[in-house]
Amino acid sequence: MATKVAIFGDLFMRASVLEQTVREHLAPICGKLEFVTQESDWPLTTQAHDAKLREFVGDPEEVALMTTDANIIINHLPPITRLVIERSPRLQVIGCCRTEPVNVDVEAATAAGIPVVYAPGRNAPAVAEFTVGLIIAECRDIGRGHHALAQGNWRGDLYLYDRAPRELSGQTVGLIGFGHIGQLMPALLKPLGLRVLAYDPYVAAEVFADKGAEQITDMNTLLAQSDIVSLHARVTPETTGFIGEEQFRRMKPGAYFINTARGPMVDYDALYRTLTSGHLRGAGLETFAVEPTPSDLPLLRLENVTLTPHIAGCTVESVTRAAEMVSIDIANFYAGKPLVNCSNPGVLDR
Repeated sequence: MATKVAIFGDLFMRASVLEQTVREHLAPICGKLEFVTQESDWPLTTQAHDAKLREFVGDPEEVALMTTDANIIINHLPPITRLVIERSPRLQVIGCCRTEPVNVDVEAATAAGIPVVYAPGRNAPAVAEFTVGLIIAECRDIGRGHHALAQGNWRGDLYLYDRAPRELSGQTVGLIGFGHIGQLMPALLKPLGLRVLAYDPYVAAEVFADKGAEQITDMNTLLAQSDIVSLHARVTPETTGFIGEEQFRRMKPGAYFINTARGPMVDYDALYRTLTSGHLRGAGLETFAVEPTPSDLPLLRLENVTLTPHIAGCTVESVTRAAEMVSIDIANFYAGKPLVNCSNPGVLDR
């Protein structure tokens, strides 16, 4: 009997890539495989949120129609709700090609005895190198120069001594959050001559030194000592809104704030006030509290910001890495081996 796989991709996480990768890893173990695939038109559409799941695209009823006889679900963005799980009586394992399975009802999967594997750090290299690019673009006026030239304006004032930026070498970058992405940053920043500080109360002290960062145990100290503050924490109830008016005021006058993590951690109204007051020289923002951004968002009208539309994780390698990580763990499941990245590992002990 064939093992049946339902794959839900989109215009970024292509279903063809997922199918090919699953075949490579699973066919030697399971033999015959049958695939049913679907692609949404994300990222050309927006994501939805509800009380249980977030950042999903699609209708659970439509998803369930494809999974009624599936043994495996591999997904990127569709809502894998309790309804989908209950209507998939043959389901054995769920693979979510994301850094967190936020669009999967893990509680319902656990109750059904189904492991949920995922791909933490899938886009960490992409986001880390993008962050360096955003730091350089904001601190060296690249975005402002481009915008002016695109409008036919040669901005000689960008060469004035009184507004000239400092070179990066010799400055200090403070990293808030030292997980998958943060730990890659020192190796990229230090060759530019930057001193790297890092704050993360959930990371062991030896990791900081091993990755080339100076550990700071108090976030206020990091804010006060950094010329550039770069956010790399995860969104949790504890971190939601934890960068606000007080934190911006603790930063050095003339410092920069960079966010390639998530918007809900930052009070953007407070950031706007701090930027317009002149206390901060600039900001580089890749994510926002509401996405897509409202057209009347005040930050969009400021000159001293460089803005991008949540694209830091978008690389070919992010897709292939996620497909590989999830496929390996699904193969591990069928081979009776330990799972590397499982959000509900206790389900296997039942």
